[in-house]
Amino acid sequence: MARFALTIVRHGETRYNKEKLLQGQGIDEPLSEMGVKQAEAAGRFLSNVMFTHVFSSDLIRAKQTACIIMKNNQLCEPIAIKYDCRLRERRYGIAEGRPLSELKAMAKQSGQQCPSYTPPGGETLEQVRARAKDFFKYLCQLVFEELRSKDQSELGATGISKISSSDLSPFVKHSSNAIPHNTNDNHVPLDANILLVSHGAYMRNWIKYFVEDLQFTFPPNLKMSRELSVSPNTGISHFIVNVESEEPFKPKIHCVCINRHDHLADMNADTSHYVV
Repeated sequence: MARFALTIVRHGETRYNKEKLLQGQGIDEPLSEMGVKQAEAAGRFLSNVMFTHVFSSDLIRAKQTACIIMKNNQLCEPIAIKYDCRLRERRYGIAEGRPLSELKAMAKQSGQQCPSYTPPGGETLEQVRARAKDFFKYLCQLVFEELRSKDQSELGATGISKISSSDLSPFVKHSSNAIPHNTNDNHVPLDANILLVSHGAYMRNWIKYFVEDLQFTFPPNLKMSRELSVSPNTGISHFIVNVESEEPFKPKIHCVCINRHDHLADMNADTSHYVV
């Protein structure tokens, strides 16, 4: 069995987010001044989390966010951030660069509603989910392959065979939804601890994939209708993933938090900028 922690962070704010303009994949806008501050805040929040792998969308707003988060990390040795196009935002075709209100008007004119409407040249929700599914299976296979390539003594030497629950702070410290333990020594055995930086609509579809395809259920203290909304900029979600075997692929996913943004509490930030 493989067990790993997965932290998913949305990129910081861009000018397009603030002005409620769609970016998708065709608008490769850097972080705004506020977006940089948000990424710094997320980096401080995650500064004492020992990550073993870091992945990011290859769009600049996500790349900048990932770099800023890791610059603030106090525990990790320098880790090469791997950029992957499978983590890109949903493609919105002719609607990219336009106000969100225009996308809604286009959907209404076609007799549909957002977000299920796909503008010409855009990407369907099924296509986005296929990318999320492909990348998640890749992560699970990566952890399995690393387990096979190392014996237990090597794992102990790298310090990732067993990570104390305190090493997963701030998730354990501030979450009312405790991480499940299978030992009595207050340790959670993990084979990897993965950070992933992506985008709002993509993250929403990733979590819907967990719910609808993998039968993930929300803990009682989380409301599905709220948690399936688009994450605020630098919103953080954290999961513990257990995979019994590569085939059949039936991972069990424990949710610690979804779209939390309390690291922005001391900032004059409008966390309602949910435009993708």
